[in-house]
Amino acid sequence: MPYTAEDFLKFIKDNKVNWLDLQFTDLPGRLQHITIPIDEVDESSVKEGFGKLDGSSIKGFTMIYESDMVLQPVYNTLSLIPWSPGVARVLTRVFWGGGKGRFERDPRFVAEEAERVQSEMGYTSFFGPELEFFIFDKISLDVATPQSGTGYKIYAREAPWSSNGGFIIRYKEGYYPAPPVDQLMDVRLEAVETLQKYFGFTLEATHHEVATGGQGEIDFRFSTLADTADKVQTLKYVLKNVAAKHSMVATFMPKPMFGDNGTGMHTHFSLWTKDSKKNLMFDPNDEYAKISQTGRYVIGGILKHARTLSALVSPTTNSYRRIVPGFEAPVYIAWSKSNRSAIIRVPSYFKGIEKAKRIEYRAPDPSCNPYLAFAGLLMAALDGVKNKIDPGDPIDENIYHLTAEKRKQLGIGELPRSLDEALDELEADKEFLKPVFNSSLLDVYIDLKREETKAMQMYPHPMELYYYLDS
Repeated sequence: MPYTAEDFLKFIKDNKVNWLDLQFTDLPGRLQHITIPIDEVDESSVKEGFGKLDGSSIKGFTMIYESDMVLQPVYNTLSLIPWSPGVARVLTRVFWGGGKGRFERDPRFVAEEAERVQSEMGYTSFFGPELEFFIFDKISLDVATPQSGTGYKIYAREAPWSSNGGFIIRYKEGYYPAPPVDQLMDVRLEAVETLQKYFGFTLEATHHEVATGGQGEIDFRFSTLADTADKVQTLKYVLKNVAAKHSMVATFMPKPMFGDNGTGMHTHFSLWTKDSKKNLMFDPNDEYAKISQTGRYVIGGILKHARTLSALVSPTTNSYRRIVPGFEAPVYIAWSKSNRSAIIRVPSYFKGIEKAKRIEYRAPDPSCNPYLAFAGLLMAALDGVKNKIDPGDPIDENIYHLTAEKRKQLGIGELPRSLDEALDELEADKEFLKPVFNSSLLDVYIDLKREETKAMQMYPHPMELYYYLDS
């Protein structure tokens, strides 16, 4: 991968690139792009950026009277696009036009600022997200005639409602079935091989997930904050395009189906010394989970701010269809070493190996903006370390089966049950996010998300007719 402007230009020349696709992420987390001819690419533009962006047309960016913006390449994300011969893509940083510096609401800037803050405190951190998704044959969607109701239908070849006469996967029985029951292995493998060959990924696994209807997961090697967020965006981009090549639809929507598991993005996190030589989460003498006191403070910070983090890591109204008991999604604010009903789990596969010691934060889903989600997670962890926040005792029981009274006795809180509730928490508890998240970004983010919730509230739901038509 190129790491200098000279490397960048050499890559383009050696691979006979004709078009350069400049990609960046808007505030809600969607990938955006503009494609330019290679004649526009020279050493000056590669170093200083391309003045090609009208920021007023991008969600969460800026106003029409200050709209000129510049896209500066992140060199090591340059790669060929295998399904578009002669085209290379690169992720970019966003700058104000006119030499006014970095754009504060660029999500990648937030990630870089979080890395800067942790470095000043003497730390580095690593992130390893597990991206779940669905691959459907097609979606039939009706939102054009709201007066007659809105609705959708999912077509999925391996689902119980499929009419193709082949093998099916029953509800909640999709974990690890071998082909031919798993009918989407080849699509996942094509995506994985593309990520490895063209985009520099080190892949660890891919498999079918618990839900029916084409739920899968792809896991890649952990990395630093901004680089991991880049990889999340890249993985989503590649999988969607590979699925489209097969005339299918890949979605990272948290809960597209009733009655089965939703889609999460369990994120593994570890805190190290700045030189990356010592894992601060590991204590070989700890009898419970080989987790250090620093590791416990990390957990304490995340648990303290868990309700606030929901606004960043579970950022859609649909996210809260997933966060319900009984579907392996976290509902309660607690930690444990192996308990998947807790929001934080300390994996115990390799209890005695320093390099592997980490926590698994189970709240995020892949509809989030990964730059904001990972930065928020890091800031909560650092707040826990800085203020020595005690996480309390671990919970080694199935929390879903505890009574409300028992949960209260154990001090187990609950995550927000709606996006509006999560946004209320973010408005009330955001000091720990500063100065990485500036007030302007948070205010705009909250406003955008409030608009989403208001829009959803105005539409009658088909199930409301089922329950209330006879009222």
